[in-house]
Amino acid sequence: MAAAAAAAPALYACTKCNQRYPFEELSQGQQLCKECRIAHPIVKCTYCRSEFQQESKTNTICKKCAQNVKQFGTPKPCQYCNIIAAFIGTKCQRCTNSEKKYGPPQTCEQCKQQCAFDRKEEGRRKVDGKLLCWLCTLSYKRVLQKTKEQRKSLGSSHSNSSSSSLTEKDQHHSKHHHHHHHHHRHSSSHHKISSLSPEQDQGLWKQSSINQSADSGGTDNFVLISQLKEEVMSLKRLLQQRDQTILEKDKKLTELKADFQYQESNLRTKMNSMEKAHKETVEQLQAKNRELLKQVAALSKGKKFDKSGSILTSP
Repeated sequence: MAAAAAAAPALYACTKCNQRYPFEELSQGQQLCKECRIAHPIVKCTYCRSEFQQESKTNTICKKCAQNVKQFGTPKPCQYCNIIAAFIGTKCQRCTNSEKKYGPPQTCEQCKQQCAFDRKEEGRRKVDGKLLCWLCTLSYKRVLQKTKEQRKSLGSSHSNSSSSSLTEKDQHHSKHHHHHHHHHRHSSSHHKISSLSPEQDQGLWKQSSINQSADSGGTDNFVLISQLKEEVMSLKRLLQQRDQTILEKDKKLTELKADFQYQESNLRTKMNSMEKAHKETVEQLQAKNRELLKQVAALSKGKKFDKSGSILTSP
């Protein structure tokens, strides 16, 4: 029983669901099981483009950007890197800190934008001495990691296939002649290297440099493709945001037009009522004026009649 307990593999808890699994089944970084990795994948933030663990499918921004959105509102594109993460001013926090630490930005060797900060030898050593911006640096590191993994898998498959092709007889024969063959191979290779002429040596260096340039060219192509994909995604997001802004402006314009029409209708109604009241007042005044004119005419006739009567009756 003790031997069975000792033979049982050690189990470790997942940091999300707290269920226990063998160490090999957990992720290297956050120690997550397979189900939690599927339910909560690592995605990029819509604004700052940094990676974070997604809590839900509707959650597309990291916690830091969510807090900044509540505090400062929707961010603007950074004037250096064009990442939509400028919550304060015209620069994102990453470019602001890099500018304070490393000085003004320089042109990135990959995307040709003025958003790369020279981190001297320590930072360039990780990207083969290139001067890259933050996004291009991430893409370059991912490509290097993929190429390393591909080469490792190809090397392991090749070694496994070559080792499995050996038979027991060949293994026995190789063991028997191992020492002699190793000595002979070492001496022959040393003789070949020492017997190379300067022209042949220079040709070998040229061939190795060509291979290195080909590898770097393939890596650059991978980086360029990934960078173009990220630029297309950022442009699509920017286009969606502009479309949303245009829709909001159209909605506001429609509301203003409706308000204007309502106010215009009210003004027309008010003007019509005022014009009608004015006509009625004018008509009333004209009728009153006619009455007064009649009265004046009647009074003037009565005075003439009285004067004529008094003349006739006088002695």
